[in-house]
Amino acid sequence: MKTRSILLLLLAAAALPAQTRTQPVLGPDGKPLIGPDGKPATVTLSVDEKPAPGPPLSTLPPDKVILTIGDQKITAAYMDRLIESLPEQLRASARGAARRQFAENIVRVKLLAEEARKRKLDQTPQYQVQVAFQAENTLAMLLFNDMSKNAPVTESAARAWFDQHKGEYERVRARHILIRMKGSPVPTRPEQKDLTEEEALAKAQQVRKQLLAGADFATLAKAESDDTGSAANGGELGTFGHGQMVPSFDEAAFALPVGQVSEPVRSQFGYHIIRVEAKESKTFEEVRPEIEKRLRPEMAKKSLEEMRNSAAVTMDPAYFGEEKKEEKKPQ
Repeated sequence: MKTRSILLLLLAAAALPAQTRTQPVLGPDGKPLIGPDGKPATVTLSVDEKPAPGPPLSTLPPDKVILTIGDQKITAAYMDRLIESLPEQLRASARGAARRQFAENIVRVKLLAEEARKRKLDQTPQYQVQVAFQAENTLAMLLFNDMSKNAPVTESAARAWFDQHKGEYERVRARHILIRMKGSPVPTRPEQKDLTEEEALAKAQQVRKQLLAGADFATLAKAESDDTGSAANGGELGTFGHGQMVPSFDEAAFALPVGQVSEPVRSQFGYHIIRVEAKESKTFEEVRPEIEKRLRPEMAKKSLEEMRNSAAVTMDPAYFGEEKKEEKKPQ
């Protein structure tokens, strides 16, 4: 939002017809901006996914007039800047199927603003205060967005984050053989005995002995595994990351060396015999750009807090109340 008219445009957007979506306009702190009526500012645009009715703005000459309101002319370049001032998730609609509805809102805002100037409302103290504060609010939002995109991230901070989240970049490819037990959500196979937990464990241990003796894992999985989906593929589960399997299976699979056969691993499904086929883990250098992108918003918030803490701010306690002190918890 680069001008006061844009804020009014957002607030007046409720005139759009059906098939619309209304969302709050967020400020630099992630909270909704407050409009002149004391309510959160919102923007409403069509969610109709029909194709755009005309050519994209990028193909038009910047000085081409695409909208005229009395003696006011809106060029393709100006329209593009208006759309860029919208929340990112709504720009596609304003450039696409909702472009005429967006233009209608511009018309309404321009007409109302012109009439307001005729009535000298632009000379009122209320208008002057709102314009001044909105200008600062817009600058604050632009700066915070810039900080969130470009805040410097030191290598030490990025490495510390990587060390704490290495698991997110680890993946394994594994096979398993499932021996079902009573109470398992896995259905029994035709004419299959419903094994007790003790019987299922005993069978799983026997299957493991066969594998250690040289039996082919894929062949045994097809014959013995109660996970019929993976059994048809020799127990193949494909590649997965942390958190995609039940906890006991996840822990065992990621701890198991490649090529080794696990001890029976219990889950709510029964007992699993697992063999890890391969492991992969991305290096810090490979994921550093992604880490920096994830850390920048946090760095921006930290910078904002530092700015606030170092600023000379005084609040009259008679009006605002006494500042609440955070109680320190005993060590």
